Amino acid sequence: MQSQNRLFDDFVKIMNGAAGTVAGMTREAQDGMRERMREFVGGMDFVSRDEFEAVKAMAATAREEVEALRNRLAALEAGKSAPTAKTSKPAAAASGKTGPSTGVETPEE
Repeated sequence: MQSQNRLFDDFVKIMNGAAGTVAGMTREAQDGMRERMREFVGGMDFVSRDEFEAVKAMAATAREEVEALRNRLAALEAGKSAPTAKTSKPAAAASGKTGPSTGVETPEE
């Protein structure tokens, strides 16, 4: 059954055209916002997940190496400081240096 009134037919055509225009404007606005967000985020210095994981693994390896070197240094210092402490006092007494005691040891020449 077709409407006999031309006014309603014209009104429906205008509304259909307006709906199509609004839908097109919506798509265009969404596309424009997507592009602006890509430019905004692209301008920032974000890293990818792969790069982040690679740097994280490198940092973990570096921490392990530092801890191993600390342990090695502590072992070397412990081994070196024990004999040095025993021999430093007799060496100072054997050198024959005398003078006022200031409580500060001076290096031997």
